[in-house]
Amino acid sequence: MPFARVHTRALLGVDAPAVTVEAHISNGLPAFNLVGMPETAVRESRDRVRSALLNSHFNFPTQRLTINLAPADLPKEGSRFDLAIALGILAASGQVPEARLNDVELLGELALSGELRGVRGSIASALACRARGKTLILPAHCSEEVSVCGGSDIVCAENLLQVCAYLHDRAELQSPRAQPAPAATHGPDLRDVKGQHTARRALEIAASGGHNLLLFGPPGTGKSMLASRLPGILPRLSTQEALEVAAIRSIAQIQPLSTSHAARPFRAPHHSASAVSLVGGGSHPKPGEITLAHHGVLFLDELPEYPRSVIEVLREPLENGHICISRARAQTRFPASFQMIAAMNPCPCGYYGDGSARCQCTGPQILKYKSRVSGPLLDRIDLQIQVQNLSLGTLQSAPVSECSAEVAKRVQAAHEIQLERQQGFNARLSGSSLREHCTLSADDMHWLADSLDRLQLSARAYDRILRVARTLADMAERPQIARCDLKEALAYRNFDRCYQGLNR
Repeated sequence: MPFARVHTRALLGVDAPAVTVEAHISNGLPAFNLVGMPETAVRESRDRVRSALLNSHFNFPTQRLTINLAPADLPKEGSRFDLAIALGILAASGQVPEARLNDVELLGELALSGELRGVRGSIASALACRARGKTLILPAHCSEEVSVCGGSDIVCAENLLQVCAYLHDRAELQSPRAQPAPAATHGPDLRDVKGQHTARRALEIAASGGHNLLLFGPPGTGKSMLASRLPGILPRLSTQEALEVAAIRSIAQIQPLSTSHAARPFRAPHHSASAVSLVGGGSHPKPGEITLAHHGVLFLDELPEYPRSVIEVLREPLENGHICISRARAQTRFPASFQMIAAMNPCPCGYYGDGSARCQCTGPQILKYKSRVSGPLLDRIDLQIQVQNLSLGTLQSAPVSECSAEVAKRVQAAHEIQLERQQGFNARLSGSSLREHCTLSADDMHWLADSLDRLQLSARAYDRILRVARTLADMAERPQIARCDLKEALAYRNFDRCYQGLNR
């Protein structure tokens, strides 16, 4: 009996697992059966494919037709399988050569006329096909999106007839043309920040080493203003990182960025966000904010206002750089290597520790507010900076601050030192790499151990102090960590010290 196989891509995470479309024509009553756990949009492809084939002047089999989407236990969603199903039917009925389908994968939705419509996640599918040495055939509507991938192993077609002509070697399909880089956009500049030298210094350290940062202080001191200016000083994405970011944005149906304009993502969800919107999930798991911030920044303003159950789910991704979403039918792993920047007030009214008498909160109220951010989460934040309130006179007399472009040059120089030494940010050093690149003299080791005992810091805090000290040494172009680097790194973990002396 006539039989044919066609390969396409599912959309269950950014790894775009392969799906084999098997078409089988057998004797019996005319029927069009679709099996393999298809959801509604996939089941409806029977009518779209039949109309597209007939309107493109192909013969539709009048025998019993069975389409199997393998593997059978993987849920299939969306209209992306239409083109593969149509080509499977044409190959099984001998209208296109089946041998030509062995080296290609097909992706696209069919209109009733046979025209091809775009689908989401095309970049992830293109990268997966390239890794397996396959040529991907896509709708022309996806050409601008996949142009960031480059290469001749991606071709685009307007309709079903063009695809069939290509498989018969009667026509060529064009690869997507690279789009010109968009004009550089100038976001908020650090020059707008007056004073706050310690916070500016911490922001530069965080950008240089990829460290997590907590800014806490009274309202109106510039915490959110500082955080919003972080993207302007971050190192640019590498080509591979830009492709990963583009693939994630494609799956989330967000316009991908050009690889030649490789700005890092910056996500700032509102504190009413749910845990699912933050880390991803759903019946068919989709990326959350931490995945959309992959290779970039996740800014959480008013950190204690987030439900504790929501921010606690960040603990594992901050440590591991990925998130696993487990459901009854499947488990999906999304990348989540992000840099977290958080801002918060020190107490419910916001004025504790600002030097005035405005704070009327009791000790228990302040400590209860502080406890909304758990110790294990704080342990994962390398830099904890108190942002002080500045007087009007200080603000008016403050000189013009350094612009973001100048700071970005120093950040880029420090980042290049890290790339040459360990191919990544210092914040990601762990295990043997941490011991190799963060060596201390015997005296410095003894001094740091005594400091950790006095401040009652954990072993995780010890590792993070070493990473920050390594970044400080890189910024000063020192090959080894010095005592002054350790002292400065230790001074940036002062969150708990600001609450000492409060009565419970």
